[in-house]
Amino acid sequence: MTEPYRLHYAPDNASLVIRLALEELGLSYETALVDRRAGAQNTQAYREINPNGLIPVLETPDGAIFETAAILLWLADRHGALAPSPDSPERAAFLKWLFFASNTLHADLRICFYPQKYIGLDNADQSALSKVIKQRLKVHLGHLNDLTATNPAWLGASQPSVLDFYLACMMRWMALYPAKNDRSWFDLREYPHLFALLQRLQSRHAVVAAQAAEGLGPHPFTQPQLATPPEGSAT
Repeated sequence: MTEPYRLHYAPDNASLVIRLALEELGLSYETALVDRRAGAQNTQAYREINPNGLIPVLETPDGAIFETAAILLWLADRHGALAPSPDSPERAAFLKWLFFASNTLHADLRICFYPQKYIGLDNADQSALSKVIKQRLKVHLGHLNDLTATNPAWLGASQPSVLDFYLACMMRWMALYPAKNDRSWFDLREYPHLFALLQRLQSRHAVVAAQAAEGLGPHPFTQPQLATPPEGSAT
C-alpha cells in the first residue's frame, strides 16, 4: 500500500460507512474497487482477506479487518475520535447501540434485501419474510428515533460519531433498495429526530467527499437517489 489504509469498496455498499469515517477523521487512504457485477467479491484473492466474501475490508498496518462495526470501532479507538473513549462513562451505552445497529438493524436489512438467501426461491415465502422484517425495521427505527431525542453526546450531536454515519447509510439504503421492490413502508418523516441527524450530516466535508467519490447525489440522506458512481456498481 502507498497509504496507511486501503479500503476495498463497492459504491453505495457498507464500505460507504467506512469511507465516511476515514474522511471525517482526515486520514489518508487508497481505495480498491470490488466489482460486484463481475463477482470480484467471490474471487480467491478477495476471499483471502475476507473469507465471507462481503464488503468492506480495510487493510491496515495491523492487518486486514472485515465487519463494518469492527472496522468503525477499531478506527475510532485507534484515532481517538468518533466514539466515546474506552474509559468514558458513555462508552457502555454507545457500544450497545453500535452493536444493535450492526447485529440487529443491519442484519435485518440484509434479510430485507436478500430474502432468497434466507428462505429459498419461493416468492410467497419471500414476501411473507419481507413483510415481517419490514415491521421489525420500523420498530428498530422507532427505538433509534426515541434514543436520538434524548441527545446523547454520541448520536445526533454537533460532532458525529461512527454510529451517526452507520445509521445514515442504512436509512439511505432503506429508501432506495431493492430498486424494483415496493419501499412505501419506509417514510423518513416518521422519524423526525433521525431526520434532523441526517440533515446535519449532509453538510459535513466527509459526506461531500463521499458524494463525489461514489455519485450519491446532492442530498444523499434526506432525498436519496440511486448512485451514479464514476466506477463500479452499487448492485
